[in-house]
Amino acid sequence: METTIQVRGLSKSYTRNKVIENINLSVAAGEVYGLLGANGVGKSTTIECILGTQKADSGTVRILGLDPWENRKQLFEQVGVQFQESNYPDKIKVRELCEETACLYRRSVAYEELLQKFGLADKREAFVSELSGGQKQKLFIVLALIPNPKVVFLDELTTGLDTKARRGVWKSLQELREQGLTIFLSSHFMDEVEILCDRIGILKDGGFVFEGTVQEAVALSPYERLEDAYLWFTGEEETDDE
Repeated sequence: METTIQVRGLSKSYTRNKVIENINLSVAAGEVYGLLGANGVGKSTTIECILGTQKADSGTVRILGLDPWENRKQLFEQVGVQFQESNYPDKIKVRELCEETACLYRRSVAYEELLQKFGLADKREAFVSELSGGQKQKLFIVLALIPNPKVVFLDELTTGLDTKARRGVWKSLQELREQGLTIFLSSHFMDEVEILCDRIGILKDGGFVFEGTVQEAVALSPYERLEDAYLWFTGEEETDDE
């Protein structure tokens, strides 16, 4: 199967504090890969270094066979990104932001269809600043999909969404995955991971403590649920004396 994302020896430190060290991973075309780990463990840094929005100290990255530094313009015609935190002008409307985003790409899709798919059609004339946290999160996913990407990176994709909205987002992403979209996501929600991810990587102390399928993670742990297995791998599980 064709490899879409290839990462070798990726390392990054800030003021001599190691954040990630010697990260290796590969993601196949049409696969959903989940990056897991506690807050501050380096998930966002890993994504930023893969995308080239942060300069890694060492290592190589190829997305669709392209170097995110040397082939930036060519690559980002084919890659969508939803960062955990995004800031936009207060007085820009949803429609205007979608139109501005679409203008940046040669092969953009009809944003009206995406707004409909993610339940935001009735907010097209609303100011972005007026949206709820969950609505903003869905809008950021829409913006990531406007380029009609082959690969999309989603950082904490359903933070702030209620249960119904989360399930709606999952369904939409599953449909896009079935059409061949490769998805790289980070998440704290194990139900989300179980439903969406083909494989996962669990970060701890700057490196992977596990990489494989959800079923393999559970089988390697003393537990029967992913949430318990995840806490076991990261050393966050409760003990009797706590």
